[in-house]
Amino acid sequence: MVDYIQAWQCIGCGKIEAPQPCIGVCSERKVLMVGKGDYEHAQDQIAALHARLAKACSMLQRFALAKPHEGQWERSWLALQAQVREVLATLDTAATDGRSSP
Repeated sequence: MVDYIQAWQCIGCGKIEAPQPCIGVCSERKVLMVGKGDYEHAQDQIAALHARLAKACSMLQRFALAKPHEGQWERSWLALQAQVREVLATLDTAATDGRSSP
C-alpha cells in the first residue's frame, strides 16, 4: 500500500507547500506525492519487468528468423513449441511480479 502526501503546488512557479497552502499571492492546485521509498520500490519493479520483457522479446526474435530445413518441419515445430513455452513462462513470471505488493 502506497501512502500519498497531500500538498499544494503553485501553477506559476512550481513551489510546493505542505501540510496547508500558503496565504501568499500564488495560485495553487492540490497534488499528491509519494515517499521516496515507495517511489524507488516501484522503479525497481519497473526495471525488473522491463528486463523480463526484453528477454521475452529476444526469445521471440528467434521465431521471426527461423526457417526449418527441408524435411525437418515436425522437429522444428516441436522445438518451436518448447521455446514458446519458455517465452510464456518468462512473461507469466513478469506478470506475477508486476502484481506483487510493495
